[in-house]
Amino acid sequence: MAKFNPWHDVSRGENAPTLVNGIIEIPKGSKAKYELDKDSGLLKLDRVLFSAVHYPAAYGFIPQTYCDDKDPLDILVLCSVDLVPMCVVEAKVIGVMQMIDGDEEDDKIIAVAAHDISVNHFNELEDLPPHMLLEMQRFFEDYKALEHKQVTVERFMGREQAYRIIEESITLYNTTFSKENVAADSVAETSTKA
Repeated sequence: MAKFNPWHDVSRGENAPTLVNGIIEIPKGSKAKYELDKDSGLLKLDRVLFSAVHYPAAYGFIPQTYCDDKDPLDILVLCSVDLVPMCVVEAKVIGVMQMIDGDEEDDKIIAVAAHDISVNHFNELEDLPPHMLLEMQRFFEDYKALEHKQVTVERFMGREQAYRIIEESITLYNTTFSKENVAADSVAETSTKA
């Protein structure tokens, strides 16, 4: 029986990269770090944050994307209401936060809920209250500090750069998870078990 996996079975959005579907893993204000279990498609509790901080926005991923860190592309979605885990939200991309987590690039797309009149008028990062970007930066630079891990936010960039990153993650997804590659992996896996 085929199983449903939101990473592979939910559309990234018909108008990607400008308007994408975000699948929420972590609601704004949470101290729990949930993440998609890539095999089962369920959410799992990765950890409770060590620091006295909480997520500054709803956090999740864009389905049918893939990055060099072996995960789907991350997204922060600004919304005036709480978005529950595993909610699919249509999000308008307004920028990207480029960061280094350990030694790996770990970009975070920044978007606004497309159907929330309180935020959908924001078109660029410059439209946001300045404190909002500082809060995001501070959270990501601090949230692993008590685990003795370093995260560095390198810069915030506009929507054109975000579009390019989304397009690259779509290309990598299509290359990595093409039907031919998935079928070849399944055959190889079956033959090693025999």
